[in-house]
Amino acid sequence: MLEKFLKQTHFTSTQDFKENFHVEIPENFNFGYDIVDEWAKINPEKRAMCWVNDQGEHIDFTFKEIKDESDKAASYFQSLGIGKGDMVMLILKRRYEFWFSIIALHKIGAVAIPATHLLTKKDIVYRNNAADIKAIVCVADKEIMQHVDDAMNESPSVKHRIACGEGLREGWLSFKEGLDNAKPFIRPERVNSNEDISLLYFTSGTTGDPKMVIHNFTYPLGHIVTAKYWHNLNEDSLHLTVADTGWGKAVWGKLYGQWIVGACVMVYDHEKFHPATMLELIQDYKITSFCAPPTIYRFMIREDMSLYDLSSLKYATTAGEALNPSVYEAFYKATGIKMMEAFGQTETTPTIVTFPWMDPKPGAMGVPNPAYDMSLIAADGHPVEDGEVGEVVLKTDRWKPLGLFMGYYKDENLTKQVYKDNIYHTGDMAWRDEDGYYWFVGRIDDVIKSSGYRIGPFEVESALMTHPAVVECAITGVPDDIRGQVVKATIVLSQNYKDKADDHLKHEIQNHVKKVTAPYKYPRIIEFVDELPKTISGKIKRAEIRKQH
Repeated sequence: MLEKFLKQTHFTSTQDFKENFHVEIPENFNFGYDIVDEWAKINPEKRAMCWVNDQGEHIDFTFKEIKDESDKAASYFQSLGIGKGDMVMLILKRRYEFWFSIIALHKIGAVAIPATHLLTKKDIVYRNNAADIKAIVCVADKEIMQHVDDAMNESPSVKHRIACGEGLREGWLSFKEGLDNAKPFIRPERVNSNEDISLLYFTSGTTGDPKMVIHNFTYPLGHIVTAKYWHNLNEDSLHLTVADTGWGKAVWGKLYGQWIVGACVMVYDHEKFHPATMLELIQDYKITSFCAPPTIYRFMIREDMSLYDLSSLKYATTAGEALNPSVYEAFYKATGIKMMEAFGQTETTPTIVTFPWMDPKPGAMGVPNPAYDMSLIAADGHPVEDGEVGEVVLKTDRWKPLGLFMGYYKDENLTKQVYKDNIYHTGDMAWRDEDGYYWFVGRIDDVIKSSGYRIGPFEVESALMTHPAVVECAITGVPDDIRGQVVKATIVLSQNYKDKADDHLKHEIQNHVKKVTAPYKYPRIIEFVDELPKTISGKIKRAEIRKQH
């Protein structure tokens, strides 16, 4: 399948990749027809998904079954009057109906809006009206359905509420009945062009309302790099990415690139994360490739990993937050596998990647993905030197990269703020070492300037997290008459240290940071709190912490 899109599929170096990687983009590409249905035609019995849940259920789906179920879903959606350009929100946790639904929406040219089950009435009202959502497909959970129901009086665009699972409520349709009674699917004459919107994500910033990120129908092809050259997958791989379908990471790791490559995606549908269970999954299902944020690895290495047979696991990747070298080393010691980091945004595919032919540097994001024309620039726009902090920007004057978003839906002003003069400003700060590896510093607004030094919150937070007392932390800058700003640490303590929250512990933590990283970065102010303010997607609201000064 990969050969349909790439003239060269194997690369031995970043230079080779940069010079020879090129994706051939078909006219009117549609992931549903050109990937899912194509696999169903050439290898119908090939396993596409291994789905298990925390109740002991296990279902394998072949590509033929994914094709058939998505066809039924497409026909069902059509019977409800859903078609090209219509907006449909999917609140489906990790249920397999997510895959049927998103493929079906692609097949009829509609727009899929994956969303988290953590949304409240207020969140749902905002999304319904901001995107003119026509239908909501939702897991049959009483609390989630109640939030949806509560939002209906203020959501005139929503015509249908569809539930997956047991426990229908008044006014709701059954997804299962809809598929069972669906007429044979007839493909519409003109489904989409490459530039039509196929996917919309509400991405929660740390200030203001969520932004509406829109991607076109070619976006899945941008994830060839994700699956083949970051996750290092092939047709024999069984890959598990730990992510809820409401977040962009799900299509990064549980759908597009994986199925283009022909790998099988492992889906674990669970309510509560247990690191021991994750290790059992790798052992029992012989998972070959694993991707999770560093937090998940932190929990896993606290288990006695020697109790599990992890010999099937060949590759491990991470993204989403700073990777602490101590976590990297512990995982490597337990498995012999080097974690490969990457970096990107909801607005992009992975933009900085540790590729399979590279030796990883723990804590470094990797090198630029050659599919993007990337630069590190100073505030005045000039490129920075090695070792100097700059903003990561993506240039589009020479080509429009596959996977870069189209803009923010219905918000031209916001789009122009970040996307001007053929440059997309990511708002993320990093520095590049002499070997070309990039190291994350923080968001532009979060970088602290103290006594002439630029201090990124991530590097201090990473140092703090190596102290046993620290469960979570946030670094912010506090105005200071002498230094301009000083570093403040807001810390959630582990249970064992909660009764030791005194000045002695503060000094101990400060001295620890001085030893782990450059002494000038240590937090001069420390505050212990019960919890950190966060967005619905789990991002720390540093702006809210700063307001408290």
